[in-house]
Amino acid sequence: METEMRGRLLMVRDLAGYGLYGLMLTLACAASALQPAIAADPLEELLGRTSQQVASFLDLISEVNCAEHVTQEKLNDSGKTVEKEESSFDYLILLSNGGGELDLVESRIAANPGRSVPKDKSPLLVSNGFSTLFLIFHPYYSSAFQFSAAGEETVGGESLARVHFQHIPGMRSPAALAVRGREYPLDISGEAWIDPHTGVIRKIAAGIDSGMEDVGLRSLHCEINYAPIFFHDSPEPHWLPAQAMVEVQSLHQHWRNTHSFSQYKHFSVNTKEQIAQP
Repeated sequence: METEMRGRLLMVRDLAGYGLYGLMLTLACAASALQPAIAADPLEELLGRTSQQVASFLDLISEVNCAEHVTQEKLNDSGKTVEKEESSFDYLILLSNGGGELDLVESRIAANPGRSVPKDKSPLLVSNGFSTLFLIFHPYYSSAFQFSAAGEETVGGESLARVHFQHIPGMRSPAALAVRGREYPLDISGEAWIDPHTGVIRKIAAGIDSGMEDVGLRSLHCEINYAPIFFHDSPEPHWLPAQAMVEVQSLHQHWRNTHSFSQYKHFSVNTKEQIAQP
């Protein structure tokens, strides 16, 4: 039985009047597809391990919450900050099943709900969901990308495999730009830094190779870093998002958002029914 997953990745409002941008993530996968294919070479073996890690992350994702701090910046032509906003949230990704579909939804509860924003303050970039960009390695989307080995790099004393990914034009894309009710699939490309032994993703850098100036988008770049998180009920660390940076340029605006994730907590709900003896 096939299961569908849907979630929103990014929302951008262009202050120059190009309307509402929405970068959307859609995922539909068969449960049987979570099993890695038989590897034909070292890269395929690595991609198989990474696919397993992504599946394991989806099992964990609705059982953790954390604190998220967001820094929104508007930049001038020289790259200097001209407007800045700081916000804090209680952050949770919800994975629910309804009507045969799984929905991946980010939940944010403001840590300072009583805070007010001046009415004359212009809105900044709103970015959501970039911490889940690893889904491009999920079996449903991996067939829509070309993967190639990009060598190794030592990070923090560890040798990590670098894997380049390039979306194949015309194939399904995990990201689409929504402008005035119309969706434009994005040909995203980039690199991932992966533990060659476990398949755990340590970092992803991605963007679009060429602008979409006909709809007001010049460039999009994001970088996500993952860090080891230890929970009391597991001796092994879980590599979860630590920071996501998103930079977007339209024809007239330049934004940069930084999402920092900390204070992870693992929770689970267990129910037990006990029938009383008559």
